[in-house]
Amino acid sequence: MYPFSFTKAANTREALNAGRSGGRYIAGGTTLVDLMRETVERPETLVDIGDLPLREVSVTERGGLRVGALVSMAEAAAHPKVRALYPVISQALELSASAQLRNMATIGGNIMQRTRCTYFRDVSADCNKREPGSGCAALKGFNRTHAILGSSDDCVATHPSDAAVAFAALEASVHLLGPDGERSVTFADFLLKPGDTPNREHALRQGELITAVEIPSLPRPLKSGYLKVRDRQSYEFALTSAAVALHVRGGVIREAKVAVGGVGTVPWKLSAVEQALTGERPSDHLWAEAARHAADGARPLQHNRFKVELLTRTVERQLRTVGGTK
Repeated sequence: MYPFSFTKAANTREALNAGRSGGRYIAGGTTLVDLMRETVERPETLVDIGDLPLREVSVTERGGLRVGALVSMAEAAAHPKVRALYPVISQALELSASAQLRNMATIGGNIMQRTRCTYFRDVSADCNKREPGSGCAALKGFNRTHAILGSSDDCVATHPSDAAVAFAALEASVHLLGPDGERSVTFADFLLKPGDTPNREHALRQGELITAVEIPSLPRPLKSGYLKVRDRQSYEFALTSAAVALHVRGGVIREAKVAVGGVGTVPWKLSAVEQALTGERPSDHLWAEAARHAADGARPLQHNRFKVELLTRTVERQLRTVGGTK
């Protein structure tokens, strides 16, 4: 580990000043500290933001939900408002990491975590995300766990967060505070596809701080859930996952929200699946037909072609489960 300085921010102003000067924010530290140990990340200054007042979960005036950036994963998953309004979030969080990590890791840190691509974390391997212009070892390496959606010729690494898949499905927004004031970015625009700049992973500006994630009010009744398929049942990242939320009224699907993880360079919204469901009556035939669109645009690699069928089956299974016809 390389030498670094450490400071603790007593308030938001101190945090922003330190961030503007190049300091890296740290809260639970469950990702950043690991990357520092592996010398993937070499920040010169760490800014502890653990004392900032960003630990509240609240219902918004319009009936949505606002989750503070420093709320732990465990706290968010167990919160009665989260469980009642958006169980898909609780389920995604509870299927993430280990109980010990969920007690430490924060919501803001969870959506900011970096890929688990083994080539990214091996400093001896070529990686455009870690060293722009060096190449992507995963393209011709062992790429079983890599992305089939949203990839480019420069990067095929998947985004690892389960909670981010639920937030993407529910069309959440990320609230930010920086030297220029407050702003809000839709979740779809917050995490960036690699394109030819895979080292740019998010829409944060220099010194900006995540303050909260807000889920908009959605029509009721709303049924939602999260399904994660992985190599083992404990402490493992997704081969594929599906977050589904359905508003069914009068026997017709009025609104559908679907996103998947483990297969995309970012949490992947399935607009074509949503369109195929909206206005239709729930049925076994509908779930199968809609799920056929799950892998639209997929670009599988040598070792992960199985993900195309696995993704389709995962989406169909979760549609049946949430839709009540499994």
